[in-house]
Amino acid sequence: MCDKDRIMKKIKVLLMYIWILSICTACSSYVSTDKNKETHKEDTYVEKSSQETYIETDKKDDTTEELIQKFPVKNPTYVNEGIEKSIQNRLLTGFENWNRGFEAWKKWGDILYTQESIYNVHGTRLTLAQYQEAMNNNLKQANIQMGGFYNMLIVGEFTAIRYDFSTIIGEMVIPGTVMEFVKFKDYGDELGTRVVEGWGGTKDNSGEAMSQYQGEEERVYQNEQEEQMRNYNAPTQTQDCYIKYPINYETDIENRIQEIILNGIIEWNKGLTNYFNWLDSAYDTNAESYGLNDEKRTMSQYRSAMTQLINENEIKKLYFDNILIRDYWAAIHYRYRKKKISTGDITVGDRMQFLKFEEKESGLKIVGSWIQ
Repeated sequence: MCDKDRIMKKIKVLLMYIWILSICTACSSYVSTDKNKETHKEDTYVEKSSQETYIETDKKDDTTEELIQKFPVKNPTYVNEGIEKSIQNRLLTGFENWNRGFEAWKKWGDILYTQESIYNVHGTRLTLAQYQEAMNNNLKQANIQMGGFYNMLIVGEFTAIRYDFSTIIGEMVIPGTVMEFVKFKDYGDELGTRVVEGWGGTKDNSGEAMSQYQGEEERVYQNEQEEQMRNYNAPTQTQDCYIKYPINYETDIENRIQEIILNGIIEWNKGLTNYFNWLDSAYDTNAESYGLNDEKRTMSQYRSAMTQLINENEIKKLYFDNILIRDYWAAIHYRYRKKKISTGDITVGDRMQFLKFEEKESGLKIVGSWIQ
């Protein structure tokens, strides 16, 4: 049997593929006996079905109500009629099919995706065929099962999700949490709403192993995008924050929440003192913050971590891919450039974040933050 260190090393490589889980999953939330504890991970493993058959959406007999009982959302937000309801059902059905095994998921994928669909897996751009090859190879090594969802925000053609999963190797069950953003489109044909592009997990070292599945076209495109981030500078001829920090994929939003988020990026780029002043105005004093490894931090601990980060690096937040807002929840996906002060090395990447807002006596405040 593999020793623990070797297994964990293998798991780290496997987890880079996990973003798929959102494209074929979505509307579920971890069901906890402690409803106030956000970071529960236990009991996320769902026994894999012995069936390799798949289920599909029957437009005459909507399966949403049935599936949402099986995969409830812990922090539900409003879903509009039309394409948003269709996306909700597509994702729930994908969640069910994923847990039935690779062949069931792949067959469902022929309905959910098109041959032009693109997947950005931990910063690695893949076509549908490349993505399916990667999943086929890696699911032979481990059983990955969906757990529950903390969030599912659907705004127009976009969704952002945060959910649990379990990776099972032998008797070991390793829990994890993933964030993803997915763009859909109603193609108007008999298959209706399908995935255009997805972003699962954020750029990190695990993406390097995924690059073995890339074709030359995808590699060139990805390199061009990263080079743009290396050289990007916010426009200086305007003070309009919507122009200085653009949103690549705009959706209908609530301005109060969006303005708080935009101001956070503006103040970050002015320096740590300005950013901490923004924290004092934007965050509730008892807000909870969860870092890259889901570690819980007080605001004081968060400040200490940011101080150390900025003392070692020059970091500029560049622009957004998305700001999705529904009710008092926001999900953001943004790009950054980091220069290590000691070496001058420059890296670029992205971050995903979920924010929870509440109305307080002093105004609208952030009461929770989760980042990957």
